[in-house]
Amino acid sequence: SYRYLSGRRGELEEFYLLTLLATLGAMVMVAATHFAAFVLGLEILSISLYAMIAYPEERRPPLEAAFKYLVLSAVASTTMLFGMALAYSATGSLYFADLSDPAGAAHAAHLLTGQLLLFAGLAFKLSLVPFHLWTPDVYQGAPAPVGGFIATVSKVAVFALLLRLSTAGDSLATPAAFLVVMALAVTSMLVGNLLALLQDNLKRILAYSSVAHMGYLLIALLALARLPEATFAAEAAFIYLAGYVATTLTAFGVIAALSSAAGGEDAEAVAGYRGLFWRRPLLAACLTTALLSLMGLPLTAGFIGKFYLLAIGAQGALWLLLWALIVGSAVGIYYYLKVIYAMTSQAAGEADAHLRETGVERTLLVTLAVTVIALGVYPTSLINTARALLGGFGL
Repeated sequence: SYRYLSGRRGELEEFYLLTLLATLGAMVMVAATHFAAFVLGLEILSISLYAMIAYPEERRPPLEAAFKYLVLSAVASTTMLFGMALAYSATGSLYFADLSDPAGAAHAAHLLTGQLLLFAGLAFKLSLVPFHLWTPDVYQGAPAPVGGFIATVSKVAVFALLLRLSTAGDSLATPAAFLVVMALAVTSMLVGNLLALLQDNLKRILAYSSVAHMGYLLIALLALARLPEATFAAEAAFIYLAGYVATTLTAFGVIAALSSAAGGEDAEAVAGYRGLFWRRPLLAACLTTALLSLMGLPLTAGFIGKFYLLAIGAQGALWLLLWALIVGSAVGIYYYLKVIYAMTSQAAGEADAHLRETGVERTLLVTLAVTVIALGVYPTSLINTARALLGGFGL
């Protein structure tokens, strides 16, 4: 963010404070085992994001994106609070571990309804279809570094919470909840990729891509409910998230390096990337690495993540989800290649000639791109880390 915000009028300290607060909220969510801690972490994260999205307040798109995120996030939060109230009325407890123990048969309907409302609110935070409508507008309007933060830190925190809810509270044990989450997964994989085909804006492409990738991740979540042991499914989710974070940060890092908060619009139009390989070969190489990983090509972190999801889906006999994963990934190849083709086309001018990334930016982007490749070529270190961390959680 530092170089992106340089040249902007006013003091910038509050942006970094908001980033720290949002990260703190995400950490509280990941560690939560009680609904009070969950709500506290969620609101610290969400309220910080409202201000971060609208940070270039002199421009309309960020303000519009922040307003949409504020309204829809408030609706999602109230939906989840209502779900928590119903779960409490059924179990008499606010701990995740007590969600699977209703006080009686008469309270089973309350518990199921509460769980579904909780999933609906979390589905908004994960941008799952049909709760995804805010996603492309917020990604497009938010500053490029903030878009990368939302796509990674925010999504990982929410999914980690959902994973804890599913393991501690056995929330997907009922067939109705299982079928609802399966429907969300299939529609997110297919609709996210199909809508991305229609986009000519790189931020919106990444937004719809994130919708599809969150749908892919639900395969691991559903496998948790289907398999007798949660270890392999949790490991698959961890590995996929690690690759997704490194890949997405690389893509948004390139957008931020080619943009300036003081220079008007971000570098988001695909047409603006024409000839980037000849003008800025380092940035083009980093972005290409990220796009190839999002495709799931071999020798990238994205391939290892999808391989794990295919393995866990086959072990849990989730054949419909696997077919949706294969079809969605095949569709995704087209719009990722569209961006790569634009970068390798004949140069279209020097629109970004006045922007030069700093040494820190170059080092960070190269490190991220190398990490994406290293995790695909030699994933053993990541797998061992996942097993050690999950062992600490008792999985």
